[in-house]
Parts: sequence; C-alpha cells; structure tokens
Amino acid sequence: MSSFAEYESHDAVGLARLVATKEVSASELVEAAIERVEARNPGLNAVVHKSFARARARAAAHRPGGEGPFGGVPFLLKDLRAYDEGQPSTGSSKLMAGFRAPFENELVRRFKAAGLIVLGRTNTPELGILGVTEPEMRGPTRNPWDRNRTPGGSSGGSAAAVAARMVPMAHAGDGGGSIRIPASHCALVGLKPSRGRNPMGPELGEGWTGLVCEHVVTRSVRDCATLLDCTQGIDPGSPYAAPEPAQPFARELGADPGRMRIGYCREALFGGELDPEVEAGLTRTVEKLRALGHELVEHRPAFDRQPSVRAYLTIVAANVARSVEDIARYAECRPRAADFEETTWLLKLIAEKVSASDYQGHLDHMRSLSRSVARSYETVDLILTPTVAKPPVAIGEFAMTLAEKAQARALRTAPLRALMMVALDAMAGRRLQATPNTMLFNLTGQPAISLPLHWTRAGLPIGMQFVARYGDEAGLIRLAAQLERAHPWDEERPPGIP
Repeated sequence: MSSFAEYESHDAVGLARLVATKEVSASELVEAAIERVEARNPGLNAVVHKSFARARARAAAHRPGGEGPFGGVPFLLKDLRAYDEGQPSTGSSKLMAGFRAPFENELVRRFKAAGLIVLGRTNTPELGILGVTEPEMRGPTRNPWDRNRTPGGSSGGSAAAVAARMVPMAHAGDGGGSIRIPASHCALVGLKPSRGRNPMGPELGEGWTGLVCEHVVTRSVRDCATLLDCTQGIDPGSPYAAPEPAQPFARELGADPGRMRIGYCREALFGGELDPEVEAGLTRTVEKLRALGHELVEHRPAFDRQPSVRAYLTIVAANVARSVEDIARYAECRPRAADFEETTWLLKLIAEKVSASDYQGHLDHMRSLSRSVARSYETVDLILTPTVAKPPVAIGEFAMTLAEKAQARALRTAPLRALMMVALDAMAGRRLQATPNTMLFNLTGQPAISLPLHWTRAGLPIGMQFVARYGDEAGLIRLAAQLERAHPWDEERPPGIP
C-alpha cells in the first residue's frame, strides 16, 4: 500500500491522535482506507456501497482539533437502517435497491459528531435476519481468516472489513448476536450495549421490540469504550434509557476490575452442544481469568429454554413481517413471495398466524425472563459463555435445504398455524445450534461483549462472551481491558493481511 503504510498499526483512537498532532492528515487516512477497500474487498464482498467522493470532500474540510475524539478516522456503516441522508439503506432487500435515506439517524449523526468519516456501507443478510451474511441480492461476505467460511451475521460485512484492516472499526447492530457473532468469527471486540444505551431515533423508539441494540465492531477495547461515550444517551422521544454511567467509559480502561466472581456456563443456552474446540477455548479462558486473580464458578443463568426460544423467534417473526409490509409500501406494491428470500417470507407467514394475545404472552415472558436472569447476579458479578458453539461455518452451510424450501413453498398455499410452528422450530434449530448463546441477552437487555480469546487448531478465531448486569458496561470494559493487556489479540492477523 502506497499511502501511510503505518495505517494498520493503529486503532481508531491512535489514528485520530496522529491527525490531531498533524503527523498525518484526514485525507491521508481516507486514501489509505480507500486503497485497502479497493485491494481487499473484491475477495471478501464486505463493502457493498462506496461513497468515496463524499468521504474525500469531508476529509479535505477537516481541521485538526475541530471535531470529536475520532476526528478524521475512516468508518463504514452497516447497510441496515443507519440512515445517512441521501445514501442507500437497503437491508439487502431487492425492493429497496433504489431507496435513499430522507434524513440522518441520530446514531449516525453522533458517529459523525465524533469525527468519523463515512466511506460506504457494508453487507448484511436480508433484513438482518440470519447469523451469516449471504444475501441473494449481493452474495456472501467471506471471512478474512478463511475465505471459504462465513464472517457471521448480520454485521458480517462490517466485521470482515475491520478484520481485513480496511477501517479500524465499523457500525454494527445486534438483535440476536449480530455484533457478537461476527466479532467472534473475525477476532474482534464486539459489545452489545444495554437496551436503551444508544439512540434509535428519530423515527423508532426501539428495534425488534427492544431486542436490537446498535454499536460497532472494533479491534481494541479503547475504541469500543471511547465511541460509546460519544453515542450513548437518550434522544428526544426515547421510550426508556439505560442508567447514566458513573464516569466516561474511556476512564474505565485502566481501572482495576478488582477480584470478580465470574460464573461460567458450559451449556449451549438455546440448544445443541459446544464444539470440543470451543469448549477448550472456554477452559483456557477460565484459566486466564484465574491467573488474573478472579474467582470462577460454574453457573447457569436462570431461564426456561423452550418458552424463551419461542418468544425470541416469534418477536423476530412479527418484526420481520412489519418490515416486509413497510418495504412493500415504499415500493408501492403488494408484498409478494418472489420479492423476498424464502426465510424472510416464511417468517412473515408465521407472524400472520400469531394472535395478539399470544404475542403479548411472549412479551410478558421476555419481561419475566429479564427479572429471573437479573437475579442470577445475586451470586456472580459477570456471566461467561463462549460467544458461539461452533467455529465459523462454511459459506452456504445454513442456506435453506431443498426440503426446507419445498416446505416453505407448500405453506404459502396451506398456511396452517400448527405447521407454521413446526416449520419455525425446524428452520431455527439447525442454525441456533451454531450460535445459541447470544439471543438470551437480547431478550433480557443486558450488555454483553465478545472478546477474541481463543483460536482453533486450524487458526479460526473463537470469541468468549461476558455478560454484565443491566447498565453495567463499565464492568465489562474494565475486565476486557485487563484481558487485552494480558493477552493482546491484535497481534494476530488474518492470512494475507500484512
């Protein structure tokens, strides 16, 4: 790479400091990022929309010291919501190909106020539904650690771009693990903040009935914490907010976490079993934590699996159905199966068979679940699980089988409720067995972070997930920074990334 060869040696905070001290210009950073996108994206399919001219213009206008802590740093937005006025926001839906955002989301406004310069948008599965990033509209995103494997989803494009050192961090959203799963698969830091921590406005109060939280995937804990200081807090019309932090999250980076009592769980929470290499990673992480002076005890959060899985899937289906209707309204057409992927349409059909009373029952379960899991923290400070149950799967492994597609098409003409529920359980089961440990904490609203603490014998990254009490991102950041100092993961690079 010809421009600013040291670009990849710095995280976002480090790059911003170089700009602030005039050792490098914002334009040089943007050119370095563009070079890497042009060189590396063709083999990964991570960036699906480029706004390079716009980024160059903003970089040229940048004045050191005149913006937030990330002044002049290149950045990417996930192509799911994240409205950036005049730019696309398709959610990988074919009917949204011509859409241009009519305004700017509050979170995007805060990203820009922090000094970040948006270069473009990253790939995502249709409507962010799946834990892999393989939309029909744009094709699969590939994992820089092994290009035959998935980077996870739904923020797979963002994670692949950061892992490939195109940008130091990128926007991500998490409705069932979509920050943490790609972070695990791509050896990144991925924090799902507490419900209500980051804004969803101006048009939404919450995403997926409170399941969705947005933030970023990063290479360093300090980038994660520093940007959260820039974005956290209510905006006008917020229905609720996470508790205000006692001090800026960035100040937690060097703070001593003390001797924490950490409960680790070897169970795959939403079903299936841990792969032996994942379980080995958990064992090694427990050993690392004990060596740092923490107390480790076996612990399972208090929840009933079957009703929790059904509540999660039903809430997702209902929100997907609403999105399908909204997209059709934008496109000025009736929603048709041919305009959406099979999984998307099946979720819509399932949602149409759920009564208002049943849906409210699932919401009640979600709120009761939040209280029962919260009581788990009467005996532990944090909960530890592997982020995923299996290493990154091969591209195409979670595509609908021929039998699943035939069943889905049959249900279009005979949409019986009982058959729909069977189809939902069957479709979800195979996929949940690979990533069963994240969805519970979308239901409860707790902050959870994935840290790159293990690699398989084949060199594939495996993240470990730490979950705190509601509102306690500070505790996660203190521990994450301690682990990063003891076991610096950014020294590891995907094959072919210098």
